[in-house]
Amino acid sequence: MHEMSLTQNIMEIVEEQCRKNNVSKVTDLWLEIGPLSCIEPDAIEFCFDVCSKDTLMENCKLHFIPIPAQAYCWHCEKLVEIKAHQDACPECGSIHLQRQSGDELRIKEIAVE
Repeated sequence: MHEMSLTQNIMEIVEEQCRKNNVSKVTDLWLEIGPLSCIEPDAIEFCFDVCSKDTLMENCKLHFIPIPAQAYCWHCEKLVEIKAHQDACPECGSIHLQRQSGDELRIKEIAVE
């Protein structure tokens, strides 16, 4: 389950920012997740609940923001939305796509007390 190590990395980043800004409590955390990232939000939430016990993120609410997966089609020269890695261009059917976004996991916002 790679979500555990991802969650630990997220927590390290948030803790570092909290130390730099003298923050003692995180109340909400917004994460952007792309559909091509192979990350399960439920698994992140479970891991976060386990890892955040007795930390400044205990009882923090996670918010997941889905972001679209986009690819550039070399045939019709358009930026198109895709749902999976192996998708063809929805405009022309070409398989010659260059993925532009959709595999991200990004901390978007942190709310603190």
